[in-house]
Amino acid sequence: MAAEHATRPSTSRTPALPASISPALLRRLTAQVSAGPDAARFTTTAPYTGIPLADLPVSTPDEVEAAFARARIAQKAWAATPLSERKKILLRYHDLVLARQDEALDLMQAENGKTRRDAFLEVVDIGIVSRYYARNAAKHLSPKRRRGAIPLLTHTTELHHPKGVVTVISPWNYPLSMAASDTIAALMAGNAVVQKPDTQTALTALWSMDLMYEAGLPRDVWQMVVGRGSSIGDPLMDNADYMMFTGSTAGGRQIAADAGRRLIGASLELGGKNPMIVLADADIEKAAEGAVAACFPSAGQLCVSIERLYVAESIRDEFIAAFTARTKRLRIGAAYDYSMDVGSLTTPSQLKTVAEHVDDAVAKGATVLAGGRARPDLGPLFYEPTILTDVTPDMTLYEHETFGPVVSIHAYREVEEAVTRANATSYGLNASVWTRDGARGRAVAARVHAGTVNVNEAFAAAWGSVDAPMGGMGDSGLGRRHGGEGILKYTEAQTIAHQRVQGFTPPSAISPETWAGLLTGALRLLKAAGVR
Repeated sequence: MAAEHATRPSTSRTPALPASISPALLRRLTAQVSAGPDAARFTTTAPYTGIPLADLPVSTPDEVEAAFARARIAQKAWAATPLSERKKILLRYHDLVLARQDEALDLMQAENGKTRRDAFLEVVDIGIVSRYYARNAAKHLSPKRRRGAIPLLTHTTELHHPKGVVTVISPWNYPLSMAASDTIAALMAGNAVVQKPDTQTALTALWSMDLMYEAGLPRDVWQMVVGRGSSIGDPLMDNADYMMFTGSTAGGRQIAADAGRRLIGASLELGGKNPMIVLADADIEKAAEGAVAACFPSAGQLCVSIERLYVAESIRDEFIAAFTARTKRLRIGAAYDYSMDVGSLTTPSQLKTVAEHVDDAVAKGATVLAGGRARPDLGPLFYEPTILTDVTPDMTLYEHETFGPVVSIHAYREVEEAVTRANATSYGLNASVWTRDGARGRAVAARVHAGTVNVNEAFAAAWGSVDAPMGGMGDSGLGRRHGGEGILKYTEAQTIAHQRVQGFTPPSAISPETWAGLLTGALRLLKAAGVR
């Protein structure tokens, strides 16, 4: 069943590229790619219009190998650089990102097709992450005294050494956040980074690297290569001391297998089919507003966005009316200012997936309450924010990630049912719970199988709490970004234990039997004394 298509379009013509994206800027950024002067070229297109955007040099496997060789040399000096100096560079980078944010916003919109308000959240994210690791890296990385084997006689210290050269593979959907946030932590830990951003959004990643060098990062500590994984994936894996990957679950499984073969660590942030639970006592207007913010940012191309809504049956109709009305009021279109609410999808393949998922659901009986169609009148890759009901397990989007502006609504009677259905997925990345009772909301959140769960917020509360870990369970990945785990994963832990006076070996004057009795008595005494 189709809905009335009331989502408000832009009334202005699709804009040309902003003046900030000048030929000089494009030359400067593309020159940063680790590729030779005779490299093959790849031309990206702007999602808003489909017109050519950037002509990027493509790295060969040999050029990737050369980038790692340079990185290994640069990393030695960088690891020896005091944390206080690394901190200064990162804080200068923080200031440059904020001061030059209009360049970043224009690039993100041009390459990705998102709205300016969604692009700005990436600037905010990098500001928060860079400040956090600049000012907290020393706390996480500094030597720490640990309890020794024998109280007073064993002096034990935990150290953390950089892994060496980290490979970062970053996606197209959040081209600044995903290009820079993981790299920031790896750099602050004393590593060098060789990064492969998605080619579609490589300009934004190159812009971020360019600013880091302007802030004072030594040359070759951070390098970027461009190319298809099928061409340069092997040298990126074979030369890495650690792998950071953000992308599909299928890609993550291959990365995990390859990292296991090499016995190196890997952190993987993968897909999700994220649920939102609206409890019966929720403020309906706030929950409806929260659902809009949860489902449609960056046209739904966000790993932590919501694709499944579970609403208490007693408020279902009222919630649906409020949510649908807000969704139909969203302004969809292309503009390099803050006037639009929903932007474009990024690639033709993503538009194809979204359309196929919705068409399959409708053909099998789903009801469209809002959206449900592409908008070629606005640009080649626009698709209306879409709300579906009557979604059943035989439909593709019931359990498979759409990664677009599409959400299905399901009613439930008891909270236990809502939690069970929310957890009925192989994924476990993000979730949201809405209620007037904060304590109850936190209790329900703790039962949801997801790496981050937000109460009365879509995803930004957990994502922005960068002192806490962020990552997925199940098919949503391994490892965590942010917090202590987000920087310590880029290090090798080392324990140094200095034994003084007497160890576990009996002195020559005492028989092994006597020594065993003495140690047994000592262990009992330590337990009785409450020693940990």
